[in-house]
Amino acid sequence: MGSRVRSEELLARSRQSLAGGVSSNVRAGKVPPPLFFARGQGSILYDVDGNRYVDYVLGQGPLILGHSPAPVLEAVQEALAKGQLYAGQHELEIALSEELQRLIPCAELVRYSNTGSEIVQAALRVARAHTGREKVIKFEGHYHGWFDNILVSVHPPLEVAGPDEAPIPVPGSAGQARSALGDVLVLPWNDLEALEEALEARGEEVAAVIMEPIMCNTGCILPKPGYLEGVQKACRRHGVVLIFDEIITGFRVGLGGAQGFLGVTPDLAVFGKAMGGGFPISCLAGRRDLMEWIADGRVNHSGTFNSNVVAMAAALATLSVLKGDGVYERLTSLGARLRDGLAEMLEEMGVEAQVQGPGPMFHLAFTDGQPIYDYRSYVRHVDEGKGHRFADLLLDEGVRCIPRGLWYLSTAHTEEDVEFTLDAARSALRRL
Repeated sequence: MGSRVRSEELLARSRQSLAGGVSSNVRAGKVPPPLFFARGQGSILYDVDGNRYVDYVLGQGPLILGHSPAPVLEAVQEALAKGQLYAGQHELEIALSEELQRLIPCAELVRYSNTGSEIVQAALRVARAHTGREKVIKFEGHYHGWFDNILVSVHPPLEVAGPDEAPIPVPGSAGQARSALGDVLVLPWNDLEALEEALEARGEEVAAVIMEPIMCNTGCILPKPGYLEGVQKACRRHGVVLIFDEIITGFRVGLGGAQGFLGVTPDLAVFGKAMGGGFPISCLAGRRDLMEWIADGRVNHSGTFNSNVVAMAAALATLSVLKGDGVYERLTSLGARLRDGLAEMLEEMGVEAQVQGPGPMFHLAFTDGQPIYDYRSYVRHVDEGKGHRFADLLLDEGVRCIPRGLWYLSTAHTEEDVEFTLDAARSALRRL
């Protein structure tokens, strides 16, 4: 790998005008260092120093078709030629809504926004309006956006997080309104008994249970058999709205999202990232009786850029490609080849690690050999520092992955990319 002098110069310059030199805190790590990029094509990113990387970050998940996919760019350019923002309705938003109704199990009605953080707020507001209750149950290690009322116990230090069986809500940022934490109850994930006990004790106060149906933000952990079904039954028994945060899983694990993949339909779900193929869009989908709270105006949901023509065109084009014959089969197979290849290599080299997740995304964690099934088991048994060093070494080998261990595949990745990556990983592991 060549030098990164130009990236280093641009980072120093950027810090003089841009807070931290980056526009999102997740890009501000020291190991590996922030890079500046010049262009992307397919599965490959090129930095400003001319270095080439096989990319498994994929814009933190949205680029399910890879960089610069022609069908999406052509659809966007065609839409833009007619205007970028109408402050009114247009046919593309109807076409996308009808498509989502066909694809997403819970989508009787939908509404659009621009980011995951925004659309989560709409879901919580609908749940509170419908139930007349205030409190929300969320789970340790799950991320639902950076707003004060839900940035709670995402990755809390265990010394301040309370006992395993009764976690304490922990704010995720300085400056966060402590009053916002009062309506959040935090539970361990993958523990059905803990949820049932909480709802038995306080169910009449709880408006919603919100979760990542696959715990993507911490370990890419799948739910235990029967867990989601049990959560669904408990929520129905207590009149609580079940919300799936499918910002990551939506259109990544399949056309029906995690709810289709896992066979459990929530009351509401939020989507984003892969749905737009690299353009900003988010969506709330759900039962008609819940969505009618927005439809008739009792719940306020608005936004200047909601359902803009660029986002609608990009999403329609992305879904059109994803609906093609064998697309998800190939994506899943390719991801499984990389995931299993890494797992076999780690075992062969005597490195304690856990590689898990469905094919189109997975997580690689360096562990002490103990299984990872929830947030606290992750914290106690995963060496995140080693993961960051591994990601840094992979950069030197021409492979870019998310330092915390989450890997994304795209339809643009090839068998050759996977073989190159496995060779790079072997070299990096020897140096680790």
